[in-house]
Amino acid sequence: MSRYTAAEIEAKWQEAWDKAGSFRAERDETRPKYYVLEMFPYPSGRIHIGHVRNYTMGDVVARYKRATGHNVLHPMGWDAFGMPAENAAMASGGHPKDWTYSNIDDMRDQMKPLGLSIDWSREFATCDPEYYGQQQALFLDFLEKGLVYRKNAVVNWDPVDMTVLANEQVENGRGWRSGAEVERRELTQWFFRISDFSGELLDALDTLDDWPAKVRLMQENWIGRSRGLQFSFERTDGGGIEVYTTRPDTLMGASFIGISPDHPLARELEAKDPAVARAVAAMRKGGTTEEAIEKAEKVGLDTGLTVRHPLDPNWELPVWIANFILMDYGTGAIFGVPAHDQRDLDFARKYGLPVRNTFFALDDDTPVGDVAFIPPKTEKVRWVDHFTGIDVATGQEAIDATIRFAEQQGWGKGVTNYRLRDWGLSRQRYWGCPIPVVHCDACGVVPEKKENLPIRLPDDVSFDQPGNPLDRHPTWRDCACPACGNHARRETDTMDTFVDSSWYFARFTAPHADTPTVMEDADYWMNVDQYIGGIEHAILHLLYSRFFARAMHLTGHLPAKSKEPFDALFTQGMVTHAIYQSRGADGRPVYHYPEEVTLRDGRAFLKDGTEVDIVPSAKMSKSKNNVVDPVTIISQYGADTARWFVLSDSPPERDVEWTAAGAEAAHKHLARVHRLASDIAQAQGEGQGDDELLREMHKTIRDVTLGVDAFGFNAAIAKLYAFTGTLARSKAGAQARQQAARTLAQLMSPMTPHLSEEIWQMLGGTGLVLNAPWPQADEAMLVEENVTLPIQVNGKRRAEISVPRDMPKQEVEKLVLAHEAVIRVLDGAQPKKLIVVPGRIVNVVI
Repeated sequence: MSRYTAAEIEAKWQEAWDKAGSFRAERDETRPKYYVLEMFPYPSGRIHIGHVRNYTMGDVVARYKRATGHNVLHPMGWDAFGMPAENAAMASGGHPKDWTYSNIDDMRDQMKPLGLSIDWSREFATCDPEYYGQQQALFLDFLEKGLVYRKNAVVNWDPVDMTVLANEQVENGRGWRSGAEVERRELTQWFFRISDFSGELLDALDTLDDWPAKVRLMQENWIGRSRGLQFSFERTDGGGIEVYTTRPDTLMGASFIGISPDHPLARELEAKDPAVARAVAAMRKGGTTEEAIEKAEKVGLDTGLTVRHPLDPNWELPVWIANFILMDYGTGAIFGVPAHDQRDLDFARKYGLPVRNTFFALDDDTPVGDVAFIPPKTEKVRWVDHFTGIDVATGQEAIDATIRFAEQQGWGKGVTNYRLRDWGLSRQRYWGCPIPVVHCDACGVVPEKKENLPIRLPDDVSFDQPGNPLDRHPTWRDCACPACGNHARRETDTMDTFVDSSWYFARFTAPHADTPTVMEDADYWMNVDQYIGGIEHAILHLLYSRFFARAMHLTGHLPAKSKEPFDALFTQGMVTHAIYQSRGADGRPVYHYPEEVTLRDGRAFLKDGTEVDIVPSAKMSKSKNNVVDPVTIISQYGADTARWFVLSDSPPERDVEWTAAGAEAAHKHLARVHRLASDIAQAQGEGQGDDELLREMHKTIRDVTLGVDAFGFNAAIAKLYAFTGTLARSKAGAQARQQAARTLAQLMSPMTPHLSEEIWQMLGGTGLVLNAPWPQADEAMLVEENVTLPIQVNGKRRAEISVPRDMPKQEVEKLVLAHEAVIRVLDGAQPKKLIVVPGRIVNVVI
């Protein structure tokens, strides 16, 4: 009997796959294609069990689809630009490129032992000049098509990292990496016109049937379509202030006009008055996110200007500059209704402005206190002398009536707005894709010529002082103008790293081409049939990728069918682990790695016997040292054990807790399967119950297939556990058991590919199990020979009988009348009726 030696088995079969070129994907028009992709990783240097779960899920799909006859594309690359590399260079004195490529080598070495069916010939990193050179070509095509432009904009500025941050990169008013308090600055930036696609991006969500509903809802809320009224308040000194509101029904509750510190009127006033300039400068501190503005103290300045109310020219409202109004939403100006908006109310209470209630709840006439009264748009309320004549109505009915009224009167118009803003892509960093334009004193901003791409990053840079090294490089900025040939300066901003990940899926279809894509390859391989990644990417990455796919179609790089690039999306749960902590001399927590701890009777001890606290399982985090190194697991148990455990313990959309006991149990089961297969391979002779075993085999084929198709990997594995038990107990003949064991190897092969190859070979399977067609369930074998019939007496269930499915009714009736439960109820009487519903139920009426 051979032993289960995972290290030897896994090395042998990985070598066999490599030698056969098993995972190399080539375009083949005669076969249906299947493109499965996991969100590619950032090369931080180490993978953890969370990575193992993510990539194993994709690998199960890839191997299963290969077995069902598909031509599978399953690539891997690296999302390699970004701040961590620069931070590491600043800390160590090294170079971001060296740090990045060294980490890629390490992570590739950690991933390959997992036996993933990846076409490594398509591998690339986004920091490869061959990749970002094609990204620069896309930028130029977008620029020519009007999809990218440059303008002055108020941005989030990280004073430590000294770069622009997207709103989504600001957390609690601080930079997501540095933790520094974010400031607002006005800079000249490059933007993608993603807002032009707001309606299309929103409406197309309804077509993404195979995306999680929660992801579609998150994107819907982020795009944020709203219908409102746009109109102008006439200034008493001439001119007007344009406002946009989604609650025009509350116009009679207006208390003041508020404008953004970045509104043209505010800038006009600050240019004339130093006191205004000081005030608005203070207001511009802090981030521009809704969250940051919501939490910030409400600050304002009375400009001394007034406007006339559109419904009453004798009613004048003061104009205030307020720090909670954004310039890039609507018109940058609002009318404040303190009674029905909490921010307006806080502002009004602080500065003693009027609070006018425009409606009451039907059962509550209580005046507004410190909490604004904001009934849902669908709730009916009683209005206070509403100017459209409404008495009792929902908010939405009143909004619609107000828009109609304003349009009929000629002082306003209904407008649809979106929350989605254009995508600012400029970053003041070195380690990113250079923006391929130059600045010429004579010609202005000039696109670089495509024949000059890629515009490579210079290697000779230093990080000995803050800021962008490209700004102070002695020669890199200097170039010839592509238009006139005179001296010009390169753009030193680089692209937001979200750009790199917004089209990589398309590049995988032709990763070595000298154009961004090759249409024949893109037309064959796209769309991504199954995309897998974390819920944390539900908004930005996916939204930007959807925009990029549309832009690439408009510029001739993707077919029309790929405007939605991901047909199906799956967001997996996290892998969690207990945290082991003690207290240092300063009282602060000290975190210990799992391998430093021994568990005994539910308690945790260090090697020196010191007991440490066990904190409940949480997301794996390097800061808490509760990460599990897959290399350690693979060396101890093998890759198949790690794969089996992360798939089997819970549904893939939920979190799974990694435990040493769970890994040990998984390893023991796989060793049992290996031992069982070895025994069966050596067995000979006849037995009994062949049909029973084969019937269970076909039921398992059906159930596992359904499970894998539905991403129910844990459910499929539960069926495999059960069938292994059935096979171990079976007394069937050698031939039937060998057939069943070979089928078990096929069904396990997407989850445990190495062990399955070993068992397949052991049992005489032809070629590689990888290439064997997926087993098909025989429908005839799924039909049960016996059926269980409940017996009801006067509608109450009394008993049940098991009978052959084709037993005649008369024979069933005899068995029912002979059943002791029925005899006891009849007590010697004869039934009035005896109704047999074949295959379903027997009813006895007395």
